[in-house]
Amino acid sequence: MQLSTLLDRFSEPETLRMAKLGRELRAKGFDIVDLSLGEPDFDTPAHIKEAAKKAIDDNWSHYTPVAGYLDLREAVCHKLKRDNGLDYLPENIVVSTGAKQSLANVILSLIDKDDEVIIPTPFWVTYAALVQMATGKVRLMKTELEKGYKITAEQLESAITPKTKLFIFSSPCNPSGAVYTKEELASLAEVFIRNPHVTIISDEIYEYINYTGKHYSIAEHSELKDRVVIINGLSKGFAMTGWRLGYMAAPVAIVKACDKLQGQFTSGANAVTQRAAITALTSPLTATHAMVEEFARRRQRT
Repeated sequence: MQLSTLLDRFSEPETLRMAKLGRELRAKGFDIVDLSLGEPDFDTPAHIKEAAKKAIDDNWSHYTPVAGYLDLREAVCHKLKRDNGLDYLPENIVVSTGAKQSLANVILSLIDKDDEVIIPTPFWVTYAALVQMATGKVRLMKTELEKGYKITAEQLESAITPKTKLFIFSSPCNPSGAVYTKEELASLAEVFIRNPHVTIISDEIYEYINYTGKHYSIAEHSELKDRVVIINGLSKGFAMTGWRLGYMAAPVAIVKACDKLQGQFTSGANAVTQRAAITALTSPLTATHAMVEEFARRRQRT
């Protein structure tokens, strides 16, 4: 059987390969410290699980809208306003089966053959793989420990070319943990303002697991609002990795493109998970804060 050459463009995710190896070694009796997957070792908070049980009892078991239920998209907008001071409408939101799918939707919607995508190192391995699937060109931007694994405005300015279509970064960063300050994001924003041909993906999935203080988003810069795509989800902050619920906040043109793409790939996300997500996003963050406080205590012991 001849498989598609698409598979030659990218490799198996190293994080999943290492996680599989860890499980195999643990099954053989080895004492393994597994640092492969970014997965909280906490259970999903009780009030979210109760919302899911109620959704089952209330027969939320049918096909869902491709972009997600309207009241869930409204809940995402509520969260973005409450936690980030950002104003979005439901028409700016697409809910997906995990933040990874949200990323795939955006990259496949934007990138054509040989479009350049800048990714600071170190980075989550899926970024590059998705660009390669889309036949784009990955341009890695090296960061240094001495500078906190963060890029500077000068580096960014020198890396952008007329062929640059997309810039992808995460803050807090997976895997380095780097968190960009408000001032650092402002300096990067100035570069992007001078380069209107570049779209920005801001992966904010680790937003709540932040030991440096307040989280800031580059989307706070209104001049970039029509070019920033926020990627987020429930896996990290709500200990819901297996529930598979991510979302994006983006300009309407990108939302429509991703809705079209997702409609052919998976359609809408799981109905019960969506109902539980409304509770997660609109409830007080008590359980999230308690989890992060425990992470901080462990961090001090290492």
